[in-house]
Amino acid sequence: MKTKELALMSMMLGIALIIFIIEAQIPPIVPIPAVKLGLANTINLIALYMLGRKQSFIILILRIVLSSIFIGNMTGFLYSVSGGIVCFLFMSFIILFIKEDRMWITSEFGAIGHNIGQIAAAVFITRTPQVILYLPVLMLSAVITGFFTGITAQTVTRRLRQINSSKNIFL
Repeated sequence: MKTKELALMSMMLGIALIIFIIEAQIPPIVPIPAVKLGLANTINLIALYMLGRKQSFIILILRIVLSSIFIGNMTGFLYSVSGGIVCFLFMSFIILFIKEDRMWITSEFGAIGHNIGQIAAAVFITRTPQVILYLPVLMLSAVITGFFTGITAQTVTRRLRQINSSKNIFL
C-alpha cells in the first residue's frame, strides 16, 4: 500500500468517523425506529469507487470498530457490523454494473443490504423471527436515504476527480 493511498484512507476514515458522531447527535428525522440517513456510508461509497473494494472494506471495518468504541455499545456494534458487511457486499456486486455517474443506484442497493443485515442481526440477537415484518418499512426508508447519500457521494466524487485532474492531489 502506497503512502499516498494510506494517507487518503486515513483521511476518509477520519471524515467518516466525524460524520458518524455528528449524525449520532442529531435527533431522528422521522419517528420510525432505526431509520437514519447513514451519512458516514457516503465515505465508504466514495472509497469504493475511487480506491477499490479492499480499501473501502478496511475503512468500513475500522469505522465500525472505532465508532462502537466511541459510542460504547456492543449491541450497536453487532447491528453495525452485520449491516455494514451486507451493505458492502451488495455495493461491491452492483459496482460491476453501475458506473460512477449513477452512484446513487449503488447507494440504494447498499442501504437495502444494510437493512437486511441489521434485520438478520435483530433476529439473531432477539431470537424473534417476527422482526422480519419490519423489513418493508426499512426497505422504503432505504430507497429514500440511499438516494440521498448516493447523490451526495456522487457529487463529492465528481468534485474530487475534478480537483485531482487539475492538481493531481488524490490517487
